[in-house]
Amino acid sequence: MVAARTAAKGLSTVDLEQIRDTLAAGRKPKVVFTEQAGQIAGQLGQIVALTDPELSDEWVVVRFGRDELPFSPADLAMAPKTVPAKRAPAVPAPREESPVPAPSVADSPAAVSDAAPAPDSPGSPAAEASPAADPVPAAPAPTGSGGDSSDSSAGSKNTPGKPAAKKAVPKAKAPAGLTVTLAYAEGEWTVAANQGAKALAKPYVIKAGEALKMVAMLDVPGVHEAVEEIVSAARAEAETQAERLRAELAEIEARLAELREAE
Repeated sequence: MVAARTAAKGLSTVDLEQIRDTLAAGRKPKVVFTEQAGQIAGQLGQIVALTDPELSDEWVVVRFGRDELPFSPADLAMAPKTVPAKRAPAVPAPREESPVPAPSVADSPAAVSDAAPAPDSPGSPAAEASPAADPVPAAPAPTGSGGDSSDSSAGSKNTPGKPAAKKAVPKAKAPAGLTVTLAYAEGEWTVAANQGAKALAKPYVIKAGEALKMVAMLDVPGVHEAVEEIVSAARAEAETQAERLRAELAEIEARLAELREAE
C-alpha cells in the first residue's frame, strides 16, 4: 500500500481545483507525500491553504504533525479513499452434541446393585459417610417485614435525633443616648436631661454651689476653672449689691429715726 502511494503522481489541475473548493467549504483535504517529497514519502498530511504559485513553486501549505510547511504540487497526491469493509452477519456456531456412551455391563442396574450395597441399608459405608444421614437444620430465613422492622426500630432507637432548631433571639435594642446639660445664663445655673428626642427633665434652676460640685466631679481641664470664674464674678456682684443695699438701708433707718424724733 505504501509503495502504491509513493508511486503516485503529483497533484493535477483538476485535483488543485477540487482542493480549492474543499478549502472554501471549510474542510481540509488529505494528501499523501510522493517520492519527490523525500524521507516523508508515503506519509499523510492535510492541506490548510493555497498560496500564490507565481511567488514560489512550493505554494501548497500542508499540515504534517504540528508543522505547516509549503510543498510543490509534484510532492503531493490525493490520498486514496478507504472504503470500510462490510461486516458479515454473525452466524451462530453449530451446537455441539455430546455423544451418548453405550451402556456397559458395569453400568447396568444389576451390576450396580451387586457391586455396592444400597445407600439406605444399615452398615453400608455410603450411608455412614453420606452427609444426608445427619441433616443440618436450615437456618431460618429472615422474615421480610418482622426482621426489617425490628432492625429499623433498633436503628431508629440508637440513632440520636437531630437537635431542635434554635429560635433566633432578637437582639436587644440599644437605649437612646442620655444627655445632661449644665448651663449658665442671665445669672442662673440650670440643669436639663434628654434621652434621645425625649426630654426627661426640663431646665430647672440650681444653686451656684451645686453647679460647682457637679463640675468638680468631672476631670476635664479648664471646665472647673471656667465655672469657678463665673461663680466668683457672681459672688463679687452679689457682694457689691449687698453693700449698696446696706447703705440704702442705713439711710432709710436714719431718716426713720429723724421722723420718730420729730413726733
